[in-house]
Amino acid sequence: MWGNNDRFIRRTVPRSLTVTGDEQVPTPGDEVPPDERDALLSVAHGAVVTSGGISVQRGLSVVTDAVLTRGLGPELYGVYAFGWRLTNIVLRFASLGATTTLLRDLPKFSGDPNRQRRVLGLAYLTTALTASLLAGTIFLSADWINRVTLDHPAFPETLQLFAALVVALGFIRLHGSALKAAKSANGEVLLSRIAQPLARLVAITVAVVLGYSVVGIVGAVVVAFCLIAVVAYPLTIETIDIRPSFEGLRAEAADFYDHAVPSALASMGSVLRSRIDVVLIGVFLTSTAAGIYNVVLLLVGLAGIPLGAFNQLLPPVASDLYSDDKVGVLDDVYSTVTRLVVTFTIPVLAVLFVFGQELLAVFGSEYTRGYAVLLVFLVGRFTANAAGASGLLLSMTNNQYTVMWLDWGLAVSNVVLTYVFVLEFGLVGAALGTSTSMVVQNALQVGFLLRYEGLWPFDRTFLRPIAAGVGMTGAMIGFRAALDGPVALVVGPVAGLLAFVGLLAAIGTGPRDRLVVSELAARYRR
Repeated sequence: MWGNNDRFIRRTVPRSLTVTGDEQVPTPGDEVPPDERDALLSVAHGAVVTSGGISVQRGLSVVTDAVLTRGLGPELYGVYAFGWRLTNIVLRFASLGATTTLLRDLPKFSGDPNRQRRVLGLAYLTTALTASLLAGTIFLSADWINRVTLDHPAFPETLQLFAALVVALGFIRLHGSALKAAKSANGEVLLSRIAQPLARLVAITVAVVLGYSVVGIVGAVVVAFCLIAVVAYPLTIETIDIRPSFEGLRAEAADFYDHAVPSALASMGSVLRSRIDVVLIGVFLTSTAAGIYNVVLLLVGLAGIPLGAFNQLLPPVASDLYSDDKVGVLDDVYSTVTRLVVTFTIPVLAVLFVFGQELLAVFGSEYTRGYAVLLVFLVGRFTANAAGASGLLLSMTNNQYTVMWLDWGLAVSNVVLTYVFVLEFGLVGAALGTSTSMVVQNALQVGFLLRYEGLWPFDRTFLRPIAAGVGMTGAMIGFRAALDGPVALVVGPVAGLLAFVGLLAAIGTGPRDRLVVSELAARYRR
């Protein structure tokens, strides 16, 4: 199926540009088409709101884990970190794919309120049943999980409390998906990016100050998240103005689960592909190693902020455009958004590359052992961000079965690969297996998008932020060599960021990038 080759050719020379020599310049008097302009600004507005929210979320997470590492010590912190990671793995299945299906169906049925209500009702019912079943399974098998993983006396009771957290977080994430599907970036950010991590920080800080150990700390987090799940439900329903209906679900179920179940199976494969490292560390290494690995993942997560921010409203926007057969507009939006993701990702990766050891030392000197692990992850993170929303776009364009089989094919190979690497190289091997999988996964997703839908994001303009990033890295290496300790950690990134912005301004940016930046600057200045 190469029937969409005309779109690929058109992407090489976008309609609002002409080619002069080696440079693309705006055609005089030509403007970005209205449909594309509206879509870009909608996605960019969601990115601005979300980037602030995710930055707050990541910052609160860093502070939270700093409190935990200092309050519990490496061993008990590893118990908490391993349980938290396992909970987030299981959480991927708590809705049986309902969160992804909401992103497709609420915008798709915007003209049919009855179907929207049934879809939302199915999503809540599915989450309630699936999350409860998973939580019960974890609770009953906590002793067995402890024996085959950490084998720590505090872990079974801790894991049983984490089981209750699966239900609470399952509903919180469903609330967030409903808000996102309704394009309420502000609501989703307030719930998922601010209220949730802030409640975790407050609960953990109070528990540590009161002298609780790891079991008491997790119990405090469970209470806080249960309160959020209950309070957020009526606020979510009021915001999206869609009340779930449980009548006539049988007629809706076939179409709903035709998308939700493959999405859930894809998530299962994705977990085996991208998070088997966490499980294998718990099985073959120590709780201290699990704690170090968790801190590394925390820092690598900072580089995921640009991708998460721009992906906030891109799925419902993509669903709208695809449903209206505006694939050409979607192609241009995908390219621009991906380039913006790369542009904002590179400075974060450069700082982590140059100052990674100093940042790890904030959590304690023993955590600097994770610097090699961090370097391996930076490669995978860059590849994932450079592919943009390739996986989500496959799902939004009704290629969910492709995503499912792709995830599962890579999951099986990654389990074997990561198992061998962990036994051979320890923590670095775990990161190497996962990072390799990320590279292959995202390369294939981009290829399938081109193959099935003619969507292709890349052109020579992507070289501009990469060149600016090389200059930024060089500047920071110079400051790190000239300055010592905390001074270098403060001055170096600031100087590097200034160098990046200056180089990017000197190299130049494209008309769509300038449109997004100028429009948003004017909007938020007002």
